[in-house]
Amino acid sequence: MRSAILCIAVLAATCLTTLHAQDVAGDWQGTLIRGDKHLRAVLHLEKAADGPWSARFYSIDQGPDTAIPVNAVTLQGATLKLTLDWVGGSYEGKVNADGVSITGTWTHGNSLPLNFRRATRETAWQRDASPHTVQFVTVDTGVRLEVLDWGGSGRPVILLAGLGNTAHVFDDFAPKLVPDHHVYGITRRGFGESGVPASGYTADRLGDDVLAVIDALRLDRPVLAGHSIAGEELSSVGSRHPEKIAGLIYLDAAYGYAYYGQAPGDFQIDKTELQRGLERFQRGNIRSQIQALEQIQQSLSQFEKDIQKALRNLRAQPAQPESALPPPEAPPQVRAILDGEQKYANIRVPILAIYALPHAEPGLDNDPTARAAADAADLETTGTQARAFEAGEPSARVVRLAHASHFVFQSNEADVLREVNAFINGLR
Repeated sequence: MRSAILCIAVLAATCLTTLHAQDVAGDWQGTLIRGDKHLRAVLHLEKAADGPWSARFYSIDQGPDTAIPVNAVTLQGATLKLTLDWVGGSYEGKVNADGVSITGTWTHGNSLPLNFRRATRETAWQRDASPHTVQFVTVDTGVRLEVLDWGGSGRPVILLAGLGNTAHVFDDFAPKLVPDHHVYGITRRGFGESGVPASGYTADRLGDDVLAVIDALRLDRPVLAGHSIAGEELSSVGSRHPEKIAGLIYLDAAYGYAYYGQAPGDFQIDKTELQRGLERFQRGNIRSQIQALEQIQQSLSQFEKDIQKALRNLRAQPAQPESALPPPEAPPQVRAILDGEQKYANIRVPILAIYALPHAEPGLDNDPTARAAADAADLETTGTQARAFEAGEPSARVVRLAHASHFVFQSNEADVLREVNAFINGLR
């Protein structure tokens, strides 16, 4: 359902090329209906003076966090056809002569009606009721990041979102921190309203973006709190520039991309390292080829462990029906971030790491056997990572929240707030 819903993100991003810009530019609203579920979506279209169409999409009901790329667009007369390979979906609609509506059908396995209507000042749905201001900070040549400021007093706290999310994912959580702290949020490059450059997605470069915001806002040793993949930005800053920050808070974020341990390893990092070794072997002289082969030999040993662990986890998952749709293709910035993961250790700053352990699996609530198998697999993988993190960073406080969701700050808000406030208030 989530994939089908989010696919309306850019339904008109590059379409309507035969119409005048003033006919389609602006905000459009539509509702996708499946059974008793309704999702309100807003699509903003604009066109540069001499450039292509661009679009911004967000859901009133889910938050402005994900944009889905359109891979193929055709417009014959008033008939619009779109293909979205990432989620294996397509859309066909008609731009009506009234200039205020688009009538069409979204297909993702089955077909659902999806109609857009132009929003006016009187009819526009409210996008963001969270009490923050928005500014844009330049962090690199031609790259600006969206920075949210919820205000507050006390030590500054910067919130960093997970992969595919924007700082708005904290719209409900951040105000709860404001009574004791000054709270900011950063949307990383490649997502939301921030710039989308073709490069600059390695972990250290993303960490440098955070440092650039800290410097631009003249913040005095803030606390960085990051969810999921943001753990790599936390570790990048904490391992290279500990003097810039007061502490790090990992919100289900202290995984292999944030702290690399030999025991748990990390499938993506080890795969990337193996690929890099093969590339060095192919283009090197004899001496460098020998060095590359020695590294490949070590990497293969570790990667074999990763494969065995991945097989155990997959076999523990409940069987699911095969889909006739091709697997989704991730946007280039997502692939670049995954390929740009690095190994971090020796993060010598105060740390709070909160793990969902084992993770919540709502679909298994009525299947105790499958639930137990999933818990056991998670306790092996996530549990091994948590123990490696504790061993490598013995001064860190590590908290395990049983059956919390990956979005721990949402599923277990009270627990996370208690731990976060206690951690920050205990800093010197």
